[in-house]
Amino acid sequence: MYQQRQTGFTARRTHMVDKQLIARGIRDARLLAAIGLIPREEFLHSENRPRSYRDEPVPIGCGQTLSQPYMTALMVECLGLRGDENVLEVGAGCGYHAALLGCMAASVVSIELVPELAELARENLRRTGYSRNVTIVCGDGSAGWPERAAFDAISVAAGAPAVPQALLDQLADGGRLVIPVGQRKDQHLLLIERQGGQYLTRTITGCRFVPLLGAHGWSE
Repeated sequence: MYQQRQTGFTARRTHMVDKQLIARGIRDARLLAAIGLIPREEFLHSENRPRSYRDEPVPIGCGQTLSQPYMTALMVECLGLRGDENVLEVGAGCGYHAALLGCMAASVVSIELVPELAELARENLRRTGYSRNVTIVCGDGSAGWPERAAFDAISVAAGAPAVPQALLDQLADGGRLVIPVGQRKDQHLLLIERQGGQYLTRTITGCRFVPLLGAHGWSE
């Protein structure tokens, strides 16, 4: 298991939490503590580790990115996690967001469309010690993962042309879904709360994510 060490990255992580997250209004104490603990640099390829705590997305290969730290924190805070939830993540990427969700919830299933990235996420989570309650699966995230539904929270880390009905159907009553929706290169981050048969939607902020590919997303 990865052993946390005091390195130059530790100071950068602390600075990022203070200047990029707290200064912009992130207030969830459990979330801030988890971000301050997880070694974000360990989820990136060696050539990109110097960029780990910059205020920007970072490439992870296969045309995908690790989201800007603030956007990651904002999405998790919107879910309002208390620690007992069953969570679905769409877009595992390098596994960092899944590790964070695993610190905040009881169980996480994270779907990744690209096999190479699914394996990268599994290895990163195993090596850093964050795989205990996180399952990485390879598949079409736009269709969700029905065998583990219903989900108390769903986080989608790719921009969709519309909210996939499959994800709405897998959201538990009282659950929350956070998803970027819009054009291929520009979206709005939406927070959707299910209340019985109703879905209450509000816009959080403008954003820019890689496109959500799959049966209920964009075509290749």
